[in-house]
Amino acid sequence: MAIDKKAIEEHIRGILIALGEDPDREGLRETPDRVARMYEEVFEGMNYTNEEIARMYGKTFQTPGSQEDMVIVKDIEVFSYCEHHMALMYDMKVSVAYLPKARVIGLSKIARIAEMAAKRLQLQERIGSDIAEILQLATGSEDVAVLIRGSHSCMTARGIKNPSAQTVTTTFRGQFQTDTGLQNRFLSL
Repeated sequence: MAIDKKAIEEHIRGILIALGEDPDREGLRETPDRVARMYEEVFEGMNYTNEEIARMYGKTFQTPGSQEDMVIVKDIEVFSYCEHHMALMYDMKVSVAYLPKARVIGLSKIARIAEMAAKRLQLQERIGSDIAEILQLATGSEDVAVLIRGSHSCMTARGIKNPSAQTVTTTFRGQFQTDTGLQNRFLSL
């Protein structure tokens, strides 16, 4: 699915008019184009399925020796937009763990997977689920855990206006779902 830049430009122009602004004034003249280009960038993940993202970033390597212990990448910074208000979800830190099954994925690929899953109209809970699914597909391991901490401008800047509110979600797959010791080990790190 390709993002329709021209349609976005027309709609942004209409929103500016609906807000009582003059979209032809100097400061706003290029705003519809700038917003359309921004949407192309921040919603890039909408162009791909989870399976396609797994193929894009799924290069793996044979595990060194008998490496089957937990691999963790912590504090991957991402941002997304809430599908309910199209409001920014920010200060998001994603931590991901998996148990390799004979192969490991490049560490930077985990960060790229998290970033691409977030570049969609999302719910924080779905971001975690998408990351887990993509990592399972890319690594061949069913054993994946995802922890996300983030702030949502639909809660911090509007509505309840609670700037310190933070949302924390976990997603556990495979052994992480049933082994509380494994969960606790991941969460304590």
